Amino acid sequence: MTPTALHGEALTGDTEALYERLRAEHGPVAPVELEPGVPAWLVLGYRELLEVTRNEECFSHDSRRWRALREGLVRPDSPLLPMMGYRPTVLFADGPEHRRLYRAVSDGFARLDQHALRRSTVQLSGMLLDAVAPLGRADLLADYAQQLPLWAASRMIGLPDGTAPELVGAVRAMVDSGPDAPAGNATLQRILGDLVRHKRTEPGEDLTSWLLAHPEGLSPEEVLHHLAVIVVAGNGPAANWTAATIRLLLTDARFRSHVTGGRLTVDAALDEVLWRDAPVQNFPGRYATRDLRFGGQHIREGDALLLGLAAANRDPAVRPPDGHIVPGNRSHLAFGAGPHTCPARDPGRLIAHTAVDTLLHRLPDLRLAVPVEELAYRPSPWARALTALPVRFAPHPTATA
Repeated sequence: MTPTALHGEALTGDTEALYERLRAEHGPVAPVELEPGVPAWLVLGYRELLEVTRNEECFSHDSRRWRALREGLVRPDSPLLPMMGYRPTVLFADGPEHRRLYRAVSDGFARLDQHALRRSTVQLSGMLLDAVAPLGRADLLADYAQQLPLWAASRMIGLPDGTAPELVGAVRAMVDSGPDAPAGNATLQRILGDLVRHKRTEPGEDLTSWLLAHPEGLSPEEVLHHLAVIVVAGNGPAANWTAATIRLLLTDARFRSHVTGGRLTVDAALDEVLWRDAPVQNFPGRYATRDLRFGGQHIREGDALLLGLAAANRDPAVRPPDGHIVPGNRSHLAFGAGPHTCPARDPGRLIAHTAVDTLLHRLPDLRLAVPVEELAYRPSPWARALTALPVRFAPHPTATA
């Protein structure tokens, strides 16, 4: 059985067609190749994905179990390791240890003042739009969607605004995976390390202080690693969700007319994106704890299984026959499922909703600057990420002090 490449140019176009071909050929679990010589299984079925995310006895989160890594098939400088390499965080823990870390992180997000977060996001949105409003043109990915979640996250974890531009630059260098990535990672570690040391002696009303003081007793090192997850792993999905929703509003006549006419809401557009164009299309990973038969395939102990979030949302077994998304239906798997459901889904939605809503009010004559067919996507096995979102609009004066 020859695995299908899940890397390179195969991921820059219509990934829906790719996943449907895999479903037709292999069923709900398909063999894929993450990079040359590195095999994995892609879980395409909705029900199968629920089973993988809920059954920790058979499917572990601990990537130290990964057989391809143990056998030396993954090279030390592999671009897979930033996503799949083990770290002492909630993403790689099982059982009691996962519950301990998850409680601390979810309790921290629950303490966020939603009204204050919305006010802060409106202010930050206005600041970013002020930089482009007089120009009459912008790349809403680089100038807006990619920056806003990082600015919001820096405030949530207790960084002063003066540090945010350095944080934005560091994370951009890391996610670009270019020659500046090591320096970006070093800058991020320095910023977060300084923040943790400062908050240990001068706590405030922020996520860092709450994690340090949580009854579950996270160590300073554990807090630092979780801050890195919140800042880096949380930024990409939020940016992609915001950008994809803007693209939908600019290219789909239903939403372009309905949103301005008041019949469909921005929330409906956000949900449509999560169903049809999930910002995280695949997510690592689970690792089989023993040999087993699953989804019609023979899975070996240590095999990696990827959560095919985008494909599972399009599983014909759970989609209505006409394919229409029912407004308000949030049974999609864009945030995962089971014990590892994303704890930041509520603040993430608030930030994305506020970003889109503020943009529509500030630049109501917004339009794409290129034909929709020219919009391109990054070749990532994980993210469904535009490379740019160029727009034009009538120049507007700045509005934010």
